[in-house]
Amino acid sequence: MRVLLGMIFGALLLTGTVFVADHWTSEPTTTGSATVTIASRPMVNWDVVGDNLRAMGERAHAGWTRLSHMIAG
Repeated sequence: MRVLLGMIFGALLLTGTVFVADHWTSEPTTTGSATVTIASRPMVNWDVVGDNLRAMGERAHAGWTRLSHMIAG
């Protein structure tokens, strides 16, 4: 019973944390002048997650290629 309640509490805590972090980072921020606005996109959007995963895969592939070249020659 404690395990089940712990899992439910953990899921609620995770969801709440992601919700709060998403709302804090999704509002546009201004830099220096009022004409320049940088909007941070929330991680909850699947296209943002897909872009991050693609970039991570490219970095891992580049690292593997560099490592294999160092070992081979």
